[in-house]
Amino acid sequence: MRDFWPHCGYNLLAQDAGGQLIVTDDFLRNLMDGPELAPVAQSCAGELALHRRLLDQPRAEVDTRELAALQDVDARENYAIWLRFRQRLLARPTLEGSYLGLFQGEGVDVPPVFVHRLTQVLLRHVLGGQATAMQARAAEMLYRTQRIAVQDDGRVMAADEETVDRQAVSPHFGTLGELLKQGGAPLRSAELDVMRSGNAETYWERDQNHDLVVCLNHGEPALDALCRVLERWVRHLLGTEVRIAVEREIDDERWVWHVGLDAQASSVLNDLYQRRDVSAERMASLLCLFSLEFEQPQRMRPEIAGSPVYLALAMDVGRRLKLKPQNLLVNLPLARLA
Repeated sequence: MRDFWPHCGYNLLAQDAGGQLIVTDDFLRNLMDGPELAPVAQSCAGELALHRRLLDQPRAEVDTRELAALQDVDARENYAIWLRFRQRLLARPTLEGSYLGLFQGEGVDVPPVFVHRLTQVLLRHVLGGQATAMQARAAEMLYRTQRIAVQDDGRVMAADEETVDRQAVSPHFGTLGELLKQGGAPLRSAELDVMRSGNAETYWERDQNHDLVVCLNHGEPALDALCRVLERWVRHLLGTEVRIAVEREIDDERWVWHVGLDAQASSVLNDLYQRRDVSAERMASLLCLFSLEFEQPQRMRPEIAGSPVYLALAMDVGRRLKLKPQNLLVNLPLARLA
């Protein structure tokens, strides 16, 4: 049994009889432990009192007059955002239900940083204690932006963007680091380690560092790991068994459904499906294609039951990969329950 990502707050949550996560006061305190709400030297007495009260009673009501009394405009806004997020978080009995609720209605009204933190916690639960190191690293791509580099030999490398930016100031950044930062340089040596089968177990010693690079080419273990993570993600949050496989292309005259796992992939897939012209540059942005099949076709909309759902991920113009795992939850063609 592996314990990893300890700082995400997963171990502060409770579980119900069905294995769904229950928000606790300690988990709320953990979410508050960020620079947005941390008092500073200039914090007024009202802000200090509010912060202490919410740490002591994380579910305490805060009225508009109390917020208006905060002298700092940014502090007022940050607490208003936090209270709205807390309301959404506690709106349903389980964390899974509240997470799904964030994407229903007219759009997400909480900052991405909160969405990413919940995504990480849910992934930690989904992976359990028996995930492989490659699966844990692949899961990072679902809540942390990746920087993409395409080498001269066609290998597509993904590294954590925050880590790349942080290490870019180091004189020992290495050629792979420069490639990830700027694009175009050949790979000769690297300070950022490429995660392979032979060194994958080192992940457990550095799971909080986000400093391992993975290859996203067809046949590489990171893509297979990502498929397994996405299968578990759908199974836990939608209660539906699916099989996901890597594909080289979409060669299907009966292509009826697709889901982009990020904004760029959604745009390209939509245009291809509508038979619109797609430039070579946009086609080159597509990094991976997948097919998803339901183990129980009756769980799909009747008119397309049995057909595969195609998935894709793509980098944006800045060579960044910003996956949105919620797309897979809200855009699958599920049959309506009676």
